[in-house]
Amino acid sequence: MKKQIINIAFYGVSAIGLVFQTSCKKDYVNPNAATDQQVFSSPQGLTGVANGLQLAYTAGRASSLYNRININGLLTSEMSVLNQGNTGEYQLQQGGGSVDGTNTLDAGLWRSSNKIIYDANNVITGAQGLSDKGYASGLIGYASIFKALAIGDLSMFWQKVPDGVGKNVNFIDRAQGFAAAITVIDNALAAINANAISASFLANIPAGINIVNTLHALKARFSLFAGNYSQAMTEANAASLTVKSTFNFTTVNLNPIFETVTSTNNVTAAIDNTTLGLPVGLQPDASDNRLAFYTTTSYNSKVLGFGAGTTTPWPVYLPGEMILIKAESYARQGTPDLVNALAQLNLIVTKVPGSDPYGVGANLPALVGPFTQAQLLDQIYKHRCIELYMSGLKLEDMRRFGRSDSEKKRNLLPYPFQERDNNPNTPADPAF
Repeated sequence: MKKQIINIAFYGVSAIGLVFQTSCKKDYVNPNAATDQQVFSSPQGLTGVANGLQLAYTAGRASSLYNRININGLLTSEMSVLNQGNTGEYQLQQGGGSVDGTNTLDAGLWRSSNKIIYDANNVITGAQGLSDKGYASGLIGYASIFKALAIGDLSMFWQKVPDGVGKNVNFIDRAQGFAAAITVIDNALAAINANAISASFLANIPAGINIVNTLHALKARFSLFAGNYSQAMTEANAASLTVKSTFNFTTVNLNPIFETVTSTNNVTAAIDNTTLGLPVGLQPDASDNRLAFYTTTSYNSKVLGFGAGTTTPWPVYLPGEMILIKAESYARQGTPDLVNALAQLNLIVTKVPGSDPYGVGANLPALVGPFTQAQLLDQIYKHRCIELYMSGLKLEDMRRFGRSDSEKKRNLLPYPFQERDNNPNTPADPAF
């Protein structure tokens, strides 16, 4: 008997499915199922797979969104565990060696990310063969958002990331991962610039995501993480601060943070409604309006904000993130421009909830300098942690801003055993 083993980096089953066969003499094929060629050569088939990318990223406790928010929140003390019976979450709260390759959230984010990359590759490749170039550019742009998010998620949480998909795939440094995500975005923007996205494509995908703005916002994010501050600033300026771009939910496909965290009050919770897990000296002002936006004392999970309800939309990016990217880029560029950095930061500090499309606003008095570069970066870090609370970005921020390991439960994640057991190229786990 021959047993076929496909490593986790090739997990990406598309909407049509890959069959793992373990038969000795016979292969069993469903004659009624569409073939790969039929699915990936038609607009309808490609759209179905593309829509599956958003489900894979957002649906349920196995989703990238749930795992990313909770891994990040627990490792950075944004969140805490309410019930230690939730073993995967509790291991992350303990941190250090308690998190190993068996951790369910660790393996879940790895698995969903590689699945999304695989499926997105098929959509992007298939779209290039369509005759309707406006429909094709929509498919490429939409699939590229999820591919870039998936590569970015891997690069934020692991020291090295798979260099593509396939059996025994090699690994690249996380910095190269961010560069790969940016390349995906650049290719998508080039396709859209050549042929505007057709209205017929937009009518066939879930409402919520503004494709072009989101591509620019994600490029700004990953450019910042890669240390390319001029590019980060250019892209942040290209992303709208008024047009929402969200993952939308229904009463069938629920908001995964509400479904598992807020509604149960039995898994994880916001750490508190006063400090948001920040150390003394960086904690929110008691009158900061963002505390009441993101947290509540009405129930044990304390989670409000974008996890408040069954169908509460989840932002793909926040306008405040783009402003803070510009503030940080000014502060970190070759010759720091602290005047403009402070001006951008004060747009966040003084922003009233009513002027933000999502209602996120500190409504505080402006900060008054002068600040040294280090002091201003501390303030930018503080306001990123508050403005972007439970966004899944804090661990990356902690490394970039040089925060002490004593403030983190881990710096980077171990590789899932399923990957290690099936791929001899899997790197050694980081010490912390």
